Amino acid sequence: MKIYVPRDAAARGLGADAVARAVQAEAQARGLDVTLVRNGSRGMIWLEPLVEVETDAGRLAYGPATAADVPAILDGTSDKALGRVEDIPFFARQTRLTFARVGLIDPLDLDDYAAHGGLAGLKRALGMEPAAIVAEVTDSGLRGRGGAGFPTGIKWETVRKAAGPQKYIVCNADEGDSGTFADRMLMEGDPFTLIEGMAIAGIGTGATKGYVYIRSEYPDAIEVMTRAVEIARAKGVLGAAVLGTGPAFDMEIRVGAGAYVCGEETSLLNSLEGKRGVVRAKPPLPALEGFLGRPTVVNNVISLATVPVIFERGAQFYKDFGLGRSRGTIPVQIAGNVKFGGLFEAAFGMSLGALVDDIAGGTASGRPVKAVQVGGPLGAYFPRAKFDTPFGYEEFDGQGGLIGHAGVVVFDDSVDMLGMARFALEFCAIESCGKCTPCRIGAVRGVETVDRIALGDPAAIPLLTDLCETMKDGSLCALGGFTPYPVMSALTHFPDDFARAKEAAE
Repeated sequence: MKIYVPRDAAARGLGADAVARAVQAEAQARGLDVTLVRNGSRGMIWLEPLVEVETDAGRLAYGPATAADVPAILDGTSDKALGRVEDIPFFARQTRLTFARVGLIDPLDLDDYAAHGGLAGLKRALGMEPAAIVAEVTDSGLRGRGGAGFPTGIKWETVRKAAGPQKYIVCNADEGDSGTFADRMLMEGDPFTLIEGMAIAGIGTGATKGYVYIRSEYPDAIEVMTRAVEIARAKGVLGAAVLGTGPAFDMEIRVGAGAYVCGEETSLLNSLEGKRGVVRAKPPLPALEGFLGRPTVVNNVISLATVPVIFERGAQFYKDFGLGRSRGTIPVQIAGNVKFGGLFEAAFGMSLGALVDDIAGGTASGRPVKAVQVGGPLGAYFPRAKFDTPFGYEEFDGQGGLIGHAGVVVFDDSVDMLGMARFALEFCAIESCGKCTPCRIGAVRGVETVDRIALGDPAAIPLLTDLCETMKDGSLCALGGFTPYPVMSALTHFPDDFARAKEAAE
């Protein structure tokens, strides 16, 4: 009998380790030959810990499970039975490409990874010229999943053509946005796909060294990725000759120190070099002068982890999903006040309303949805009037928003939007690296201005608008430049909350 209990951080936080111990103890007491696999999470967080039992009919799910449920699960009589995992509606409606193996395999079993399609993309890439590798990524339409949406192939081509004695691949795993957890889930549940994607990037651009920069708040991901790199190196996936036949490519895991601004690529590079994490002026671009002044590809976890499926299935296969210039799939992370929170991978094009009302099931409180913030703490707040907006980079931009890292945080009608605007500015003031004046000073003045609005100062609202325009146009990076998105969207779409503050003051 094979039983799967996730070792994903979210599942562990909800009691998965206790369930795993109970499985082992109960199996020993009954004299059962049970193989316990600590897999990744399937992404249905409200069902965690989700126990899966392998049967002739498929993997049957039970959840949310506790240690006390284990005897009944082993007997097949548990009232936590959910049927086959693939038939659970939240899971069945997804298009899993990047996350196809997450929750399905043992994250640290390279043979299991290969048995489910792993390394096929790398093997194909090894038979291609670097220019053809980059062209494949370009043709797929893959864009940066970290938030900027910049075409991945263009970035790779710039590095490929750049002159330099050494080139690097840097994976940005400093996932600091509120309501986001896709990077963590991927690294904990399928680390070899990230390693494979980075190796393909190295072969395509001529880089021989890679780094994964992981935020310190992710100890489980750090542990899994460190072990996965060691295994990949020992099995010849990494090293002097990739898979024993290719060029050299090796990589290391580096841990950040908790600064939100290090999610910005140039600040990350400074931190990676052992310097203070402050934003660099551009140009020069990291693709030309990045890590240690050498040509460097800086991509997000999901961007790099998607590369293997593109090479396994072909650029056209991937490009056939999506809409407009937003091709492929996007792992949407649903959080906040929702009934069904978790990761939902789907092709670009699904409307925001469908995600919130149908997939997420509305609010957990049962109250009406008032606002949805998409794109982390710097994302705009969308009212219900904009719920028909399809998930796409240009489509969200046209509505004054941004997809960012695709975190979706839902709020019911009890939320105070003036308070949320203040939080955005306060967050920016705390997390600013201090390099540029619009961000460093503007965010502090912004908090003061919102407080004036709350006290009923009629001159404060146009002042806040002017301040946001200055921050948006003058900030050196997206931290100061995007903070106006939540502030102005709150002011524009929820003016009553700002008027009520004035009325309360009177």
